Amino acid sequence: MERLFVVAHLLGSLLMLFSLMYAVPVVWSLHAADGMVGVLAASFGACLGMGFLIWLATRRFRRELQPRDGALLVVLVWFVLSLAAAPPILVARPELSLIEGVFEAISALTTTGATVITGLDTLPQSINVWRHLLQWLGGMGLIVLAVAVLPLLGVGGMQLFKAETPGPMKEGKLTPRITQTAKYLWLIYLALTLACFASLRAAGMNNFDALCHAFSTVANGGFSTRDSSIAHFDSVLIEAIMAGFMIMCAINFASHFLLLRHRSLAVYWRDIETVPMLGLIFGSVLGLAGYLYFQGVYSEPLVALRHAFFNTVSVATSAGFASQDYAAWPVFAPVWMLFLACVTSSAGSTGGGIKMVRALVLIKQAGRELGRLAHPRAVLLLTLKGHPVDNHVIFAVLSFMLLWGATHLVLAFILLLTGLDAGSAFSLVVASVNNLGPALGSFGPSGSFAPLNDFQTALLGIAMIAGRLELMTFFVVLTAAFWRR
Repeated sequence: MERLFVVAHLLGSLLMLFSLMYAVPVVWSLHAADGMVGVLAASFGACLGMGFLIWLATRRFRRELQPRDGALLVVLVWFVLSLAAAPPILVARPELSLIEGVFEAISALTTTGATVITGLDTLPQSINVWRHLLQWLGGMGLIVLAVAVLPLLGVGGMQLFKAETPGPMKEGKLTPRITQTAKYLWLIYLALTLACFASLRAAGMNNFDALCHAFSTVANGGFSTRDSSIAHFDSVLIEAIMAGFMIMCAINFASHFLLLRHRSLAVYWRDIETVPMLGLIFGSVLGLAGYLYFQGVYSEPLVALRHAFFNTVSVATSAGFASQDYAAWPVFAPVWMLFLACVTSSAGSTGGGIKMVRALVLIKQAGRELGRLAHPRAVLLLTLKGHPVDNHVIFAVLSFMLLWGATHLVLAFILLLTGLDAGSAFSLVVASVNNLGPALGSFGPSGSFAPLNDFQTALLGIAMIAGRLELMTFFVVLTAAFWRR
């Protein structure tokens, strides 16, 4: 029970910090005169007040976080902040149920990009800014932000950072102090956001569209201000800019940090994941472009290359923007793209899925076991870029993959029980757990998640949080061992 109070104290601090983020949509609402200032200000006050009351009531329980405390806090943060972020969305779209409003906030904070809102073009600008800002905050991780700016989380901050940061090898730090590491990562993230905004603005977007899409692009989130997503702009330059930033943000941010430190592009070559990731993306782009052209989807090779490039990059990095309804392409293409969303992004990036490093470990381990069968007495090491991988990392990856597969199967069968067809059920689970957003069929890039009932919506919202926390952090809190002393 004491653990709950310790976690609640820090959760109150995070709620107060999070309330400050309402300043951005409040200022935008004043600028746009969209009539949402009162709602946003009231939401800010409620969030700040609730956070202060929780913090005040539990202040005597302040102590250093233990590893289990960090896991519990991270899981609770995503649920509680989603509740705190939902009120403006519900007021702007009163036809949404409470579950749908919270789902929209979860989808934003987990950078999934699935939406239950139709009529995005007419949504008040400040609410659209709020949705995209939530994606931006979730991209690098709210906990990492808290570690960077709240000194009180500097104590025990490593537990939060390890619970929040994606990837199987989390012990390494870029700097001696975890707070300094988090600050550097956020500065890089901010710099990429500003560069993306300036580039989109120069490419012809107005300030509103450029800001929102910069937020969601660097977060690999996929929210758009338009129902037709990026197809609305019909610009090769905008698509190329966004694709470039999506790729950059699907690379491990530690590599970006090392680039700034060493001023050499060789850091990307030395990175375990970057070269395989880029090879898989660009190989898929060329293959799908040829496939679409020879299937007669597009009559010109360059048009096929254009749409294959943007949409493949978008899905592979788990962003989920669309310039075409790729769900209507011949079935091989969208299914292959869903596969890419599961494996392509690097650990330590804003992308979703199992991460490229885990895929490489699985492939290497399979080869290792085949080698042992052929040569039972041989001593075979698993190495990545010449570096041996410890057995505890291999076992962790294998455990993760077992849980990942089981999660997909169980959730898909539950959705089948609710009456969804097999294609929709399985693609919805893949899109949610891997934080992609659009699925296939009527839930693809030209549709939304609005047709789902509240149970289905809630289930997929939970799946998004579990996927964002890479399953282990989420499910460990549900085990009996976690709560035993």
